[in-house]
This record gives sequence, structure tokens and C-alpha cells, in this order.
Amino acid sequence: MVSTMAINKDDSRSFLTEEHLLFKQSIREFLAKEAVPFYDKWEKEGEISYSFWEKVGDNGFLCPWIEVEFGGIGANFGYSVVLAEELERVGSALGGISIHSDVVAPYIASFGTIDQKQRYLPKFITGEMISAFAWTEPEIGSELADIQTTAIKKDGYYLLNGAKTFVTNGFKADFMIVACKTDLNAVPPKDGISLLLIDKDTPGLSRGRKLSKTEQGNSGTAELFFDDASVPVGNLLGEEGKGLSYIMQKLQQERLICAIRSIMAAKDMLHLTMNFIKSQKAIDKKRSAFKKAQITIAEIATDIHLGRTFIDGLICKHMTGENIITEVSMAKQWITEMSKRISDKCMQLHDRYGSMGDDKIVRRHRDISLPTFFTGTDETIKTLIAKNIGF
Repeated sequence: MVSTMAINKDDSRSFLTEEHLLFKQSIREFLAKEAVPFYDKWEKEGEISYSFWEKVGDNGFLCPWIEVEFGGIGANFGYSVVLAEELERVGSALGGISIHSDVVAPYIASFGTIDQKQRYLPKFITGEMISAFAWTEPEIGSELADIQTTAIKKDGYYLLNGAKTFVTNGFKADFMIVACKTDLNAVPPKDGISLLLIDKDTPGLSRGRKLSKTEQGNSGTAELFFDDASVPVGNLLGEEGKGLSYIMQKLQQERLICAIRSIMAAKDMLHLTMNFIKSQKAIDKKRSAFKKAQITIAEIATDIHLGRTFIDGLICKHMTGENIITEVSMAKQWITEMSKRISDKCMQLHDRYGSMGDDKIVRRHRDISLPTFFTGTDETIKTLIAKNIGF
């Protein structure tokens, strides 16, 4: 049981109200009961269970920001921050829930028709429908302007052909947004990119193997293949040729969520390492060794505090609708790299115990690298930052 007092002490942050803290307490208690005992089992199976998704929905944790007319409560982004942090506190592979709730669903809410919103959003909230976003391709990675998947309009349908890979939630997704080229002659090519809404029973859609990634082993990551997949023209999201524009509009929140999760992972590694060093089993009788550990812990704690302060300021700006894509991109790039450095330091402090397969610190070390590849490579993000600051 987590007391409100304990949560208040841990999270006295300007954007969190008493309602946010109660929401946090509910999620933390729920996850302690419904996720923590089963996490290792889900990792072995490569995905979390349908029943867990439904329980998350039944408890009102999914997409609380969605408007009341579509089944939500119209909550602010602070609730999304709480959800992302509490899921990450348990383990990185639960991030697929955050992607569903705060990355995929916002596309429907912002660019979908009334019919599309009514068709999908209520089921997103209940957990009845699991969603995914598919843009990464086997040959070109996450460079959107170079995607090869095509969708040619014919007789009221788009015929979709191509392949996607590393699709989080893809193995059991009931619905996915797919980035594809609807105009092969567009100049520049990025102006021919559109987004299609694909249901799981779409003719011509097949799923490849469940990818056994080293990182985040239970996020249901999969390959998707489209062979003349027949998609009704009514499943176009927004307008043709606006796909890249829509993605750029949503990158701010997606990168912010990624940075929020990474700083929480780093914070958890710090706590795990401090507890390990304090334990009687780990105490080194040589004072010099403990002194060295203290210095490293102080460095890690300082990095995390700086990152957390940076992120909290960006969260406040994002909640007021400011365009802060440059700062968010900086935060995402720096914090994900910082978390990797922290992970290495924590493993060193664990010494030989850090190689134990059932130790949570090993799982953290394994999972921490993946977010550095989310929402674009480091090179792509740094190039964007440089251009946005006038260079």
C-alpha cells in the first residue's frame, strides 16, 4: 500500500494537483497487484496479457484526456505523465500501454473524423482495443521521408503493399496507424506520405514473427506485412499527403513521453543501486571503496535531478500548448543518452552481482538502450535541433 503522504513527498511538482496524486496512488497500488507479480511471466511469453489491458481500462487509467463525448474525462496531460512514470517504475516493457494511450490515440483525436473517433476512441479507453503505430521499415529504419510502403487508390480502396518492423504492440494490436506513400510522384517525396487506419482483420494484412528483442521483451513487438491489403478510403486519417505533417505535430508529445520514461528508469536504477550498496551483503569493509561509491552515486543523483528539472519545465509548457519541439528534442536526446551512462555506472557499482539474470538492475541495463532509437535516430534529432536554432 502506498500512502498519499509518501507520494506527496516524492512528487511535489508544480503541475501535479491532489487529484493527480490520488490518480498516481491508484495506479501504483493497481500495478503492485496486477503487474508486478506477472511481469517475469510476460517477459518469457513476449507480451502482456489481454486481461491486463482490460483491467487497466476498467480502472479508468487509459486515455483519461479523451473528451467526455467519446468516453473520456477530458483530463489534462498531467495524468499522462503519471501513467507513463508509474508504468516505467514497474518495467520498460509496460511502455506499450503508454504508447497506446498517449501516442497513438491522440492522432485519432486530433485528425480523425467524427465517425473514426466514435469507432475507435471508446474502445481505446476500455482496453478492448489495443493499438500500434507502424512507420519503421526493414530497409530504411525510421527515416520517414524514405518509406517504401505504398497505398494505391482503386475502386474505393487503398491497396497497401510493404512491410513494417519493430512495431510495439504489433503482435496483438487490434488496430494500427500505418505510414505509407499514397502519391509516388510527389515532389518532394515526403509530400506523398499519408496515414491509414488498419484493422486487424484487413484482407492482405499478415503478422510476421513476434520479435524477440533484447530490450523490453514483453512489449509484443512484431513485423507487419501488407500484400494488396484492402483498406477502405474512409480509413484515411486526415488528408492525403499530410501524413508527415501530422507526425511532426505529434512528435513533441511522443518525445516528451519518451524522455519522461527514461528519467524514471534512471531514477529506479539509482534507487536499486543505493539499496544494494547499503545492504549488508554488498557492504565493502574498505572505506575507500564506499567513498568512491558515494561519489558516483552523487554524480548520478545530480544528473537525474538536472534531467527531472528540465523535463518538469517542459511538461508545464506542453500543458499550456507551447511549441517546444526543439527543447523537447534536446531533452529526449540528452536524457536517453544520460540514462545509458547511468545504467553502466550502476552495473559497475553492483560489481559481480550485476551479472545475475534475475536481478532487476540487469533488466534495466538491458532495456535502457532502446529509447535512444525512438522517434528518430540521434543524428536526425540533432540535425533538427541545429536547424531550429538557426544553424
